[in-house]
Amino acid sequence: MKKSSLGYSDTVSYAMEVGPLSALQKRASWGRYIVDFFLVITQLGFCSVYVVFLAENVKQVHEGFLENKTSPINVSVTSSPSEKRSTDLRIYMLCFLPFLILLVFIRDLKSLSMLSLLANLSMAVSLVIIYQYIVRDIIDPRKLPPVVGWKKYPLFFGTAIFAFEGIGVVLPLENRMKDTTRFPQALNIGMGIVMTLYISLATLGYLRFGDEIKGSITLNLPQDIWLYQSVKLLYSFGIFVTYSIQYYVPAEILIPAVTSKVEQKWQLLTELAVRALLVCSTCAVAVLIPRLDLVISFVGAVSSSTLALILPPLVEILTFYKENLSLWTIFKDIFIAVIGVVGFLTGTYVTVEEIIYPASTVLANATESISADVNSTGVVVGLQ
Repeated sequence: MKKSSLGYSDTVSYAMEVGPLSALQKRASWGRYIVDFFLVITQLGFCSVYVVFLAENVKQVHEGFLENKTSPINVSVTSSPSEKRSTDLRIYMLCFLPFLILLVFIRDLKSLSMLSLLANLSMAVSLVIIYQYIVRDIIDPRKLPPVVGWKKYPLFFGTAIFAFEGIGVVLPLENRMKDTTRFPQALNIGMGIVMTLYISLATLGYLRFGDEIKGSITLNLPQDIWLYQSVKLLYSFGIFVTYSIQYYVPAEILIPAVTSKVEQKWQLLTELAVRALLVCSTCAVAVLIPRLDLVISFVGAVSSSTLALILPPLVEILTFYKENLSLWTIFKDIFIAVIGVVGFLTGTYVTVEEIIYPASTVLANATESISADVNSTGVVVGLQ
């Protein structure tokens, strides 16, 4: 019952094929389509988050430059936030659109290897500078609220799942390892490093900024000190390059299906058109929901929870049901899947409500403290 070199979608399809239910066996191909659908939604969602991140950080750098330039002339202009000249965030998103389209026209990821290396180095340097800033003037934890309202936990769930979700590349990585038996060790070490970064940066960031913590911790850095403005630019460069890497998965799924339906002479033009349209779709989502925290939570609740929590335990039950699974294993798998379903439903509901009625609630500090660290996802890509 062994099959080698299966991707995630093929694994789900195979589990349905060998499962005990004839209804699933007849529709095994559906498993591949379901996984591919959620992979596309997840990865394009990541790209939408990156568009918002780029716009917010570059907007801060630009406005900080204008404030520092005009402050010697008229100090009163910068003293009143209501009098500040501010360009709409969506304008910055649209300014990035042509550059992102040109970036994804690079079809071979090997061509981006040097840029990817520079991006990871820039984000690593940025993390060091961010850590040294937030460890200063940490407030007394007793002054912070011990708990938050129940509506904040679904938002936190979506954000946390978004931060850790990367299951789509787990099996391909294992399949390409020379010694696959060492993959669990490599995975545990990598995730241990990532988890340490996430928890430490999120916790320290919330202890440093309290109620003022923003969706990305880079947005809390001072706008009048160029060291911290450079951090935003470095991180933005890293995220810009990482966009093409996250974009690669949906492109590999969708483009062959489209180009196979056109004549050979039109395939290249069709591929470039599809690439451009997919980038425009990510930018459109960012324009419609220009809040980093909500886009992160929504993508995490809808698609990341399905891929990371709901499908894997069900696949284990379907695949190994003939091997006398213990009651503990079955209970564990069902429990994880139920958590995923509950998080999917509650996280989607609360996030959509916040998107439709943004004034109805204020986003939780706990949620934003975790999402503050999500911009280090680019470092995870370097590990992947």
